[in-house]
Amino acid sequence: QVQLVESGGGLVQPGGSLRLSCAASGSIFRINTMDWYRQAPGKQRELVAAITTSGRTNYADSVKGRFTLSVDNAKKTGYLQMNSLKPEDTAVYYCHADVFGSDLTRYLDVWGQGTLVTVSS
Repeated sequence: QVQLVESGGGLVQPGGSLRLSCAASGSIFRINTMDWYRQAPGKQRELVAAITTSGRTNYADSVKGRFTLSVDNAKKTGYLQMNSLKPEDTAVYYCHADVFGSDLTRYLDVWGQGTLVTVSS
């Protein structure tokens, strides 16, 4: 069974930085693709950042230039570096991945449990 475990959320002042981690657990061969979504109170879940198998990244306009998504397959972990945080970045952040197990079983649509990011002075 493959699971994604997020960490790194918390309270930060406007202008500050946080790095979220998303660790894949289980018998993992590699993280194929990874996305990060967020959901603010009273709003729909939105896609924030995505990375393809080749390492190509895409970002929502609202975070472009401030957020960076990367995956370290040696550690089976993805990272969302968030800089210049704004109050409107406050949300629960979820990672979502497409993972190959060690037996090359493909696990599509794996979600983490979410981690809360609060940007406030």
